[in-house]
Amino acid sequence: MPAVREDLESLTRIPSVSRESFDQRHVDDSALAVADLLRAEGMEVRIVREGSRPAVIGHLRGPEGAPTVLLYAHHDVQPPGDDADWDSPPFEPTERDGRIFARGIADDKAGVMAHVAALRAHHGRPPVGVTVFVEGEEEIGSAGLPQILAAHHEALQSDAIVLADSMNWKVGVPALTTTLRGLVGVVVEVRALDHGLHSGLHGGPVPDGLTALCRLLATLHDEQGDVAVPGLLSSEAADLEFTEDDLRAETGLPAGVHTIGTGSLLSRMWTKPSMTVIGIDAPSVAKAANLMTPVGRAKLSMRIHPDQDPRTAYEALREHLLARAPWGCEVVVELEDEGAGFMAGSDGMVQQQARAALADAWGGVEPVEIGVGGSIPFVASFAEQFPDAAILVTGVGDPNTRAHAPNESLDVREFERVCLAEAVLLERLGAMTTEGDRR
Repeated sequence: MPAVREDLESLTRIPSVSRESFDQRHVDDSALAVADLLRAEGMEVRIVREGSRPAVIGHLRGPEGAPTVLLYAHHDVQPPGDDADWDSPPFEPTERDGRIFARGIADDKAGVMAHVAALRAHHGRPPVGVTVFVEGEEEIGSAGLPQILAAHHEALQSDAIVLADSMNWKVGVPALTTTLRGLVGVVVEVRALDHGLHSGLHGGPVPDGLTALCRLLATLHDEQGDVAVPGLLSSEAADLEFTEDDLRAETGLPAGVHTIGTGSLLSRMWTKPSMTVIGIDAPSVAKAANLMTPVGRAKLSMRIHPDQDPRTAYEALREHLLARAPWGCEVVVELEDEGAGFMAGSDGMVQQQARAALADAWGGVEPVEIGVGGSIPFVASFAEQFPDAAILVTGVGDPNTRAHAPNESLDVREFERVCLAEAVLLERLGAMTTEGDRR
């Protein structure tokens, strides 16, 4: 583990932000570093591009008749944001109180290194065939992933797929992620005027774009805070203990702010739709003039039930917004992002072996099955391309990880357990020699 940690910290120092506005040479450097790590474990390695950021594919043959396991992670990271929001430099891994803080340390370079650690534990001779696939643009939506999966389908063919980009239930309790919500992202524009007007001369009878936009956005939730768009699916989530105190501790929700929506907290986060306004185009307070703004624009992030078709959900949202145009204003809705959710089977032999491996690594603590409210669209891409493979969604994070936020961190002890669990999983899957066992 000391060498694994050293390599993890070196990999994390590469600021491989995949957004176009950042230097993409760092993403190339990160792919090269990943390739070197895999070659050092005896893998045949290629860096591939299919109109996308560089992805790395490594392969190591297993014993005759053994299954093949595909291990996925991604080497690109989110932007760090303002350095002033970090307690230590974002790309200089720093340990405090048993956690390492850095951008990308958990999401998802620890996922990359968990795969490397599992190979090292078997001294480059795993009991199964292993393919490692490390993507380079997950943080910007994996737009090129379908092309990569199609172009390299044969090289990525496998009996089981381990997607290491989720989280565990809490520190000390491992988890398998069995549901993921889907995603629909739209930009809505409300036009009231063709040019700005003096707010005193014409304010009163004439609507403005921002006020109309605010009224339209307010129709997206009912009085209880549930999403008010007709036609969206919802269901009850797994019955795990999760209290409002747990939620407040995890999120920092102030004591005076109420939770919104109805149903169990986990259902509201995992299997019911949510709607968030994540951006508005508007004059800033500091630079605002006494002017009626002609057009208001907002970006909405809607998370949908794991079984909901994203395009159907988008059409439902679009119809809702168009039907409620305030005061006859023009409303335009544009689809920007969409991604399918995921519901995994949990009773196959591979899943059983995964649960046993997690329990082994966590000292007998049985794993729980969780949902994740966030969306990981690439999971659905793998399920579509490899329908016969058993899919396991695992992770290195925990509720304190703060992925995407300032002070992202990784619990050192939990990372060791993740690495051990994956090494044990390869051992257990290697004992499954028949096709029937692998179902």
